Amino acid sequence: VLAGEMARRVAVIGAGAAGLCAARHLSARPDQFVPTVYEQTARVGGTWVYTDRVGTDEHGLPVHSSMYKNLRTNLPKEVMAFPDFPFDSSLPSFLTHQEVLQYLEDYTDHFQLGKYIQFLTKVDTVRPVPCPDRTLWEVTVSSVKEPDKQTTQQFDAVMVCNGHYSVPYIPEIPGTDQFQGRLVHSHEYRSPDDFKGKNVVLLGAASSGQDIALEISTVANQVVLSHGKSSLKSKLPSNMRQASGVERFKPPKTVRFTNGEEFEADAFVYCTGYDYHFPFLTPECQVSVQHGRITPLYKHLIHTSFPTLSIVGICCRICPFPQFDRQVLFAQAVLDGKFHLPPKEDMDKDFQQDFQHRLEAGKAPHHAHEMGEEQWVYNNELSRLIGLDPIPKAVELVYRGVHEERVNNLCWYKKGKYEITGPESWRKVV
Repeated sequence: VLAGEMARRVAVIGAGAAGLCAARHLSARPDQFVPTVYEQTARVGGTWVYTDRVGTDEHGLPVHSSMYKNLRTNLPKEVMAFPDFPFDSSLPSFLTHQEVLQYLEDYTDHFQLGKYIQFLTKVDTVRPVPCPDRTLWEVTVSSVKEPDKQTTQQFDAVMVCNGHYSVPYIPEIPGTDQFQGRLVHSHEYRSPDDFKGKNVVLLGAASSGQDIALEISTVANQVVLSHGKSSLKSKLPSNMRQASGVERFKPPKTVRFTNGEEFEADAFVYCTGYDYHFPFLTPECQVSVQHGRITPLYKHLIHTSFPTLSIVGICCRICPFPQFDRQVLFAQAVLDGKFHLPPKEDMDKDFQQDFQHRLEAGKAPHHAHEMGEEQWVYNNELSRLIGLDPIPKAVELVYRGVHEERVNNLCWYKKGKYEITGPESWRKVV
């Protein structure tokens, strides 16, 4: 920043884990940045705030959280923490959602982030304002309690941290309108009680599908987990089995699978994931979301035409908090000039190549931001480009070890307790 130039004003959208991380790093440099965090609910935590409610909240807004009552993390706390804020070591490895929320509240208190957050404030529009030497951002917000009370402010940069587990993706299946059983998306799943003694089909075998199927199997009659992946290797409960993908529904309650097999279901749960959703970004922002791919983003993060706009935390199959930390620091380095972005053409070429590599590796186009094993190279690259030490290798090794356990022992792996014993070493305690 030039002498006498004011600190940059940064709007942060959302006070979940990513938004809190943005506020923590921006506020740590008050000479450079002044964050304003907009949060449409009354508390921090985003997706980690459990509510019994489904549909709409008390203010008539769609319920954001997809948290269910008995959820425990599928990653151990040893790999979940922000790099500068460990979890309480007395906690078990696999945490309840209450324990993760408490951690985010503690993070907020420890870094004194509350004063930057405007609660019960909904972001209505974000619009770029071209100026001679740069782009400013006009952000219009309203009070959730009095929606006609709107205010507009200008910012030097915007970090979008609104999460991507709140707008259900529901694939079209022929015959849906004739199915007389219960249809529900995992976003609205809260507890297994509704499925007592029922025959249930769940579509999708990513983390939620596996987890919810296991939980429902404790009370249901029969549970069928339908998916197009190769069969889960783990031993499953005796009343739970796998099936191929769903071809169609037949009245009144038949689910027909792609291999021709049929099953009478009282309930059908879509565990089919979520859509990215940025309703506040105006067309002038030039952000395109098509088939699960957001463009034009350099390193899944920085808008190539408007580098002062970043979207944090869009990647899937990752250790989220450590990655958010690196992404925020990278976006911050772009803003303060510590990192000089390549020319726009090169950045556009970079994200096209990234997408091409995925397609060549056999990934579906809608997995444009899915990381899995690629997250480590990605995190390390962000760290390297801005001169930071990489996230300790032990985090990757524990993540891998736990993945191995989960694949072979789905019913019991959350009983494990892990410990990181050095930068590249770990052990399973029990």
